[in-house]
Amino acid sequence: MIIIGLDPGLTATGWGVIAKAGSRLSHVANGQVRTDAALPLPDRLAALDAALAEVIARHRPDAGAVEEVFVNVNPQSTLKLGHARGVALLALARAGLPVAEYATKLVKKALVGTGGADKKQIQAMLGVLLPGVRLAGPDAADALAVAITHAHLLGSHR
Repeated sequence: MIIIGLDPGLTATGWGVIAKAGSRLSHVANGQVRTDAALPLPDRLAALDAALAEVIARHRPDAGAVEEVFVNVNPQSTLKLGHARGVALLALARAGLPVAEYATKLVKKALVGTGGADKKQIQAMLGVLLPGVRLAGPDAADALAVAITHAHLLGSHR
């Protein structure tokens, strides 16, 4: 089974693709989609949608998982994150994929064992779970963590 994880953001959306065979996980690919802050919001969302559609078409996942929105101190930042998350959910749904959503604390707990893990701990655990992985950046690392969480919880999610 091929699983794509997405960590939505308007500036950068991370994506990570893993393969699950029984209890074995392997890295397929990861990256980040960046949008141009100088463009109007609709153009940025369209660019994000096109880029995610291309990633999904290239890797042909069987399932998708998206990190849930957390509330920022700045309501505008939360709203922009919500827009990007909507595009991510739409891209997966348009591809006909079953989609799961996971809270940030659950992703951290699934990977590191504590919901309060920091980014360095997540990245270190990715190195253990996916030996030799080269991360395209912190958003890609978070996306891989979402994909791994889905792989671990797949049986219970159904």
